[in-house]
Amino acid sequence: MVGRLLRGCVRAAGLCPRRACGEAAGLRDMGFSQEQARRLLGIESRLSPQRREAAVAQLLLLGLNAEATLGLLERRPGLLRMPTERLQERAGELRRLGLDGGQLQRALIRCPELFTLPRKRMAAVVRLLRERCLFTAEQLREVLWSCPNVLLEEPHQLHHHFQYVYFRMGVQQKEMVKARLFRMPFAELRNRHIFLERRGQYQTPYKGQTQTNNPKLKDIIQLSEKDFLANLARSTPEEFEVFKQLLAREEEEEEEEEENRDALYTEEDEDFDSEGSKPAWE
Repeated sequence: MVGRLLRGCVRAAGLCPRRACGEAAGLRDMGFSQEQARRLLGIESRLSPQRREAAVAQLLLLGLNAEATLGLLERRPGLLRMPTERLQERAGELRRLGLDGGQLQRALIRCPELFTLPRKRMAAVVRLLRERCLFTAEQLREVLWSCPNVLLEEPHQLHHHFQYVYFRMGVQQKEMVKARLFRMPFAELRNRHIFLERRGQYQTPYKGQTQTNNPKLKDIIQLSEKDFLANLARSTPEEFEVFKQLLAREEEEEEEEEENRDALYTEEDEDFDSEGSKPAWE
């Protein structure tokens, strides 16, 4: 049955059955089942056997098993067309950041975009986390392992995310790492924090204050919305939804006021320039 499916798949892809059978045999020798080989041959079907096997072999060398490799390629078919040297280089760069073994494998499975992320972009995020957010090397390793998508963020947005939690919520780097801070989108975190704050359930610590009765960042982030409302905020989904709508309206009004102020200042500057250009005897 699987053999018939395999032959049908390669015919649909326009491949020579004999060539495809040879490719399938090579993939089975690498540890793929017949069904996995059939699915793998359907990805970038016109790719040369040598190119396909080289890319697959490189992923297997990283420690990924056959099913994980297949899943990765189904999500990001373009990886098959990447030169093996680039795959090796990126894996080496991630290892130098402290990701190795199972941590590297899990990071790549969660975020296959790491293979194609421009090197300068990745370096900029790493530099920001180390030099401006002041995460230690060990903390950085744990951030990258648990939240590899952090490397895809725009540096200025990432820095704003960090600053909000550090200054506005009064949370230190150690707790951020433990809470898996960057797994939650900033907008959702901010909604939950302000909701607690306006209900009197969260207070920004004074400078130097270390002991507070605030909810743990881990609970704010990792609880589902249902559990967050029931166990932490002690509120209802309806109340939270109304709050989010009101908060969005507040932000829109603030943006409009800021735009109006900017327009007013621009008009005043233009009037001043116009008056200043008149001759003194007028």
